Parts: sequence; C-alpha cells; structure tokens
Amino acid sequence: MRALILCVGLLLPHIAPAQVIEINYEGFKVWVDCDRRGAVLFHYIAGPDTGNGERESGYKHDPEIPARCQSLSTDTFQSTIPDGGPRYDVGHQVPANHMDGSEMAIAQTNYWTNLLPQTASMNRGAWRETEDIIECLRDLVPLEVWGGPIWGANFADDRFVGTHGIQTPAAFWKVAIRMDSREANAWIVPNGPAPRSSLDQWLETVATVEKVTGLTFDAINKHAKPPASWVRPEGCDIS
Repeated sequence: MRALILCVGLLLPHIAPAQVIEINYEGFKVWVDCDRRGAVLFHYIAGPDTGNGERESGYKHDPEIPARCQSLSTDTFQSTIPDGGPRYDVGHQVPANHMDGSEMAIAQTNYWTNLLPQTASMNRGAWRETEDIIECLRDLVPLEVWGGPIWGANFADDRFVGTHGIQTPAAFWKVAIRMDSREANAWIVPNGPAPRSSLDQWLETVATVEKVTGLTFDAINKHAKPPASWVRPEGCDIS
C-alpha cells in the first residue's frame, strides 16, 4: 500500500492537526495535508546520479490519492494571474532532477502531491541553488534531504485558494545531511525575492529548523551555523 493515512497531524507547530497522508513514491516520500491540499513534508536520499531522464511537461493528480487531498486544478499558478502580476511557479518539493534515474520516479515528482506555489524568484533562485548543490555533491557522497513549507498568516497573499484550493507558503525549509559525516546545511528561504546569490542569507542552524518544525534530524553540530553553504564542485553537471 503506497499511501498511509494518519489521523493526527504531523508534529509541526505550523500545521494544525489534520488528516495527513504519507505517500511512498519511488525514491522519495511526501506527506500531504488534505485540508491544505498540498505537501507539508518531504524526504529522500540523494544518491549518485544514474540517469538523465526528461521531466514531463504537465502536472497531474496522483490517481491513487483522494481528490480532496490535491489541487482543485492542474493549471499552472501563473495562468491564473493577470498579465503584469507577480510571477509564480509550480514549485517542486522533491526536484525532478534528483529522481531522473527512474522514469516512474521523475513522473511522480510532477504529481500535485509534490507541488506548491513558489515565487519565480525563489524557485529559480535560492531554492534552485540548494537543489544544484545537492545535485553536485550526491556523486561524491549520498545526502539525506528533508524539507517542506512554512505556512504564514498573510491571507492577502493566498491568491490560489480560489483556483487551486492551496494557500501560498510564507517560506520553505530544507535540511541536507551528508551521510558520511552527518554534517548538514539547513536553510529557511522566504517565498519572495530570493535570487541564487542570496542563499547564504537564509542559512540556519539545524537546531533552528528543529525548533520551527518540531522534527529531529540525525546531524552533528546542530547549534553551529556554517559560514557559507556548501560549494558546488567545479565542472559539476547539473543536468
């Protein structure tokens, strides 16, 4: 059975108790809050890159998950915003590029259970930089990756509730842990202007992310914030 329905909420202080579904995809997991119609947590091991599969162009509902737990629409977020409005992407929680060794897994990353509204600046900027760092390092050492949204209280920003039934997260967090040393990088990136060059502004201690999420991570030096994010090795192929 791929989906496990939990009758209590995840232990995350920014998530009210609700029905949360744990979904085991090929190579990754997501936890979906049915009330929010979106992912509240994801986890995967980023091992060596073994493929270069093509990401599908469209976004689909997971046929095995109740419709009430997924987006009302399969349209892009940007298609609902008038010309000249802010730019929003359909943002992946688990990136397709990290699952490109399996046709099934890369297709599953395009299910709405793995997608949330992210500003184009953040999704193509600092958030993408975290993905590229992991993409480069996973050929040197496997990485354990956790992450998810942080929901805010700015309801004026929730422009997709009517079209998709999904609130807009205020920020996204990610913890990447080297499986050889248990050293980690942890980030909390605001869902707003956040170019690649700003990534180190959003570095946090693992302990800070534990406090925000209520989760515990198997990492060392949890109270120490690195001076900078890990550097992508020269010549890294991020495709």
